[in-house]
Amino acid sequence: MLDAPARTELPRDAIGVGLRPVHYPYIEAHWPEVGFFEIISENFLDAPPVAARHLAQICTRYPVVLHGVSLNLLGHAELDEGYLDQVCRLADVVDAPFVTDHLCWTGAHGLSHHDLLPTPYTDDLVDLAAERASYVQRRLGRPFGLENLSSYVEFRESTMTEWEFYTRVVEQAGCSFMLDLNNIYVSSVNHGFDASAYVASIDFTRVLQAHLAGHTRQPDGVIVDTHDRPICDEVWTLYADAWTRGGPFPTLIEWDAAIPPMPELLSEVAKAARTREARP
Repeated sequence: MLDAPARTELPRDAIGVGLRPVHYPYIEAHWPEVGFFEIISENFLDAPPVAARHLAQICTRYPVVLHGVSLNLLGHAELDEGYLDQVCRLADVVDAPFVTDHLCWTGAHGLSHHDLLPTPYTDDLVDLAAERASYVQRRLGRPFGLENLSSYVEFRESTMTEWEFYTRVVEQAGCSFMLDLNNIYVSSVNHGFDASAYVASIDFTRVLQAHLAGHTRQPDGVIVDTHDRPICDEVWTLYADAWTRGGPFPTLIEWDAAIPPMPELLSEVAKAARTREARP
């Protein structure tokens, strides 16, 4: 098992990047100046020895937080207790300051769809999500944050806006926001709402972390959350707005496809710092 030192709370102004295997050699050769790394939880549950060794090395130098993709919080099935046991053990091993997952469903009838799927925004689903998120946070014994999705469909059954639904779940659960600003922008374009109004509705005292990432605009104008390119100007503007309204909060640069060399990711880290410094 990994043997990580005890961690203090993640600094509110920390800027981190997602840990990806292609970057292990660069990280261990240069130990770049980043505030923390975020790992995809599922990549390190029952991790092979090589991955575990790299993570152990990185834990000696950096805080590490967990970001899950298969909690299935809003699925029909009960939460998977075996999966939660594994996540709890991993969080203890790396002494994660916090753990996050998504406000969505990811599977049904025993099958995982490997996608983050939306739901209608209704009162009964607020109650379900809040009850389960509260339980997960108690199981983890550390702060738990829910991430807003990028979405491509809307439901006639919805009785409130996405940000109203998101806020009600977080407040009722007593957990936190894992605020993805790229997702807000993507969904605002796809569904025609005001991204700045979404940001203005957030209680930033409850924001554990913000995500920034790139996306792809399709020929028909739909934006897809691809995490495969630099962050666009509009998302940087939204980040500056969020920072002015509620900073400081930890910030994470995500890049999951067409992954560039680490120096290119570090340039995005530097841009995040410059964006914050430019705000009054």
